[in-house]
Amino acid sequence: MKNLKKRFNPLFILLFFYANLGNAQTSYFETSTPEVQGMSSLNILKFIDRLEAEIDAVHSFMIIRHGKLVSQGWWDPYQADVPHMMNSVSKSFISTAIGFAIQENIISIDDLVISFFPKKVPDNYSWHWNEMRIKDLLAMNTGHVKEPIPIAMYSGKVGWNSDIQNELGDVDWNTDWVKYFFDSKVDFMPGTHWMYNTMASNVLAAIIKKTTGQDVVDYLDSRFFKPLGIEKPVWDKFLGGNTGWGICAKTEDIAKLGQFYLQNGKWKGIQLLNADWIDLATSKQSSNGSNPDSDFTQGYGYQFWLSRHNSYRADGLFSQFSLILPDQDLVIAMTSGANDMVGVMNIAWETLLVELSESSLPEDKKNYNLLKKKTKGLALRPVVGELLNERENFSGRLFEFEIDELNRYSMKLDLNSKNHEIELSNGEENQIIKVGYQMYKKSNIMFRLPYTERKTYLQGEEYKIAASGAWAQPNEYKLRIYFYSSTASMDYTFIFEEDKLIWKTDFRHLADFSNGSSKTIEIEF
Repeated sequence: MKNLKKRFNPLFILLFFYANLGNAQTSYFETSTPEVQGMSSLNILKFIDRLEAEIDAVHSFMIIRHGKLVSQGWWDPYQADVPHMMNSVSKSFISTAIGFAIQENIISIDDLVISFFPKKVPDNYSWHWNEMRIKDLLAMNTGHVKEPIPIAMYSGKVGWNSDIQNELGDVDWNTDWVKYFFDSKVDFMPGTHWMYNTMASNVLAAIIKKTTGQDVVDYLDSRFFKPLGIEKPVWDKFLGGNTGWGICAKTEDIAKLGQFYLQNGKWKGIQLLNADWIDLATSKQSSNGSNPDSDFTQGYGYQFWLSRHNSYRADGLFSQFSLILPDQDLVIAMTSGANDMVGVMNIAWETLLVELSESSLPEDKKNYNLLKKKTKGLALRPVVGELLNERENFSGRLFEFEIDELNRYSMKLDLNSKNHEIELSNGEENQIIKVGYQMYKKSNIMFRLPYTERKTYLQGEEYKIAASGAWAQPNEYKLRIYFYSSTASMDYTFIFEEDKLIWKTDFRHLADFSNGSSKTIEIEF
């Protein structure tokens, strides 16, 4: 391995230049027809059609070939200018920060992890901690048999195990997660045993904070975000720095991340990050299986997954991807709320890699025009049913209920006019949820919706929601809400009987670590 620490770093010459670089540019990538870049408009149409038929629900995609944007789309209510929760794509940004810190001689890949936090290590720590190095955190080769699950990070009786996910509480961001990591048991020699480990990523972020005095997001701002024209993202933080899952960025931002790595750390002709680091981070550093047909057993780099077709990816829960294919000079960026990461990737391979050519393909005006029309009209399916309930007016009634002693609500339903609305009050604030018919209407709300399991998706952020509703039956109203800056969605079903409201809830695709929850509540009139 080359000595990355002793490499000359030209970055500081560039910092003054980029310090005042604005983000007025709305799109970095020049556009091109797919055929000019050796791709088929028809195959991209097949890609979109299969996503809509087989996956629930993809939110956006961008396809970059030979550095040119050949196709993109956002399914309404998701939109290009609204940042989206990227979950563990965050880890690849942390890896990028580690690369810069090594390039600047701040840290070494072989530094012992405990050397940064000597006061957080228990007195009776095992010998394993004297062998764990930064590269072991990066490659998730820490030697743990069981991921150190920081139950202590939550307030209350909670955890990340699916068996008790319904008891999931709000995050206690004041817990010392780094100390929790050092209190965990390591079973194997670090560097010899792979296991996916989000806490390892959190500790990497804490090392950046410890050695630079900056959170990862701030450290990357002048080095990476500004040069690439990325507005500094919102990113969850704990006491030690940014988390390994909490970045919220635009689809184009992760497309730029992919293109930056595809270009070996060069941007607009300037080498920002050492190409040797790019090679290390995206090469196989850990073995995680042997199935040649699985994108999850091709190996693991430094906070990047390796996948089939000699590709690698930044990868986040519920199918957030920046797929980088060096052999094809191709980047595919996607956001989603889909709990079928394998299915999403298979569709990409089976459609977008067909008939790729290094030279231009013949012009195909018909399918290119169909593709443009298709991408402009993308929308998630609204709720199906009737606008008005002619049998009986169940609207206008006030319902009072409580989730627990601290969460009491009142709700007024206006569901039998041309403009459906739901008025909610938590005792201190009122807010209106606008409901679209055969479409989604957007609202910004500041307090927790009933029966959602996490107060906010990012610390201090309001909910951006879009709702669609209709009468599915004379006494049954269905409502779907997308939290369109995240992966989450909520279905409410209101069933009106003579003396009570039966309220069914289904909260899915959480922005943290559980798959969702369903409840049924009865409220007497």
